[in-house]
Amino acid sequence: MFKDKIAVVTGGANGIGKAIAKQFAALGAKVAVIDIKENGYFVGDIADKAVLERFAAKVIKDFGCVDFLINNAPPAMHGIADCTYEQFENALAVGVTAPFYLAKLFDKHFANGASIINISSSRDRQSQPNTESYTAAKGGISALTHALAVSLAGRVRVNSISPGWIDATGTDYGGADAAQHPAGRVGKPEDIAEMVMFLCSDRAGFITGENICIDGGMTKQMIYHGDHGWTLKTKG
Repeated sequence: MFKDKIAVVTGGANGIGKAIAKQFAALGAKVAVIDIKENGYFVGDIADKAVLERFAAKVIKDFGCVDFLINNAPPAMHGIADCTYEQFENALAVGVTAPFYLAKLFDKHFANGASIINISSSRDRQSQPNTESYTAAKGGISALTHALAVSLAGRVRVNSISPGWIDATGTDYGGADAAQHPAGRVGKPEDIAEMVMFLCSDRAGFITGENICIDGGMTKQMIYHGDHGWTLKTKG
């Protein structure tokens, strides 16, 4: 169902984005990646408005339309203790402003049945200390999802995915790292890519404005001192 469809993937050079781009290509889609790292289509910083405009112009010139826009590029993580104004602003530019602006740039060029998938994070609902820039950006893109779904109603379905702990290094985690997940393991980029394919397919035709958390159940499991291999360590 994806043969010759046009898929745009931000941050598609590694990790989750690379898995998404690879899966689209395997299913016959033509993939346009933008990343600050080397890739076969477009290298650039999506925090830069001019870069986004050049990228969108190239996609439209090369393909004429967009079937799937996957806003995956991750913002930097900084905390209140060390985050500068500029770093926080950049995180929001990458994580919220760029997804909005790409949707706007492609607005008149989305094909019939198009989908936007925003990659959020389970951090849109829980936090560790000193993660404010990343967490704020992920909360923003989750909210942007339902706003765009309403604005683009009838033309483009818009959904978001909130991954939990996803390891892209191939590390085999066991013990407490696995046990804190009701699914019994740490996630893989392919777990997210599979959901992207489903949400972009006709099988998900009645799903829009939704956020789906894929975290192996981690955000549902309460862990106290002594649970699942975790022990509270105090100073002194």
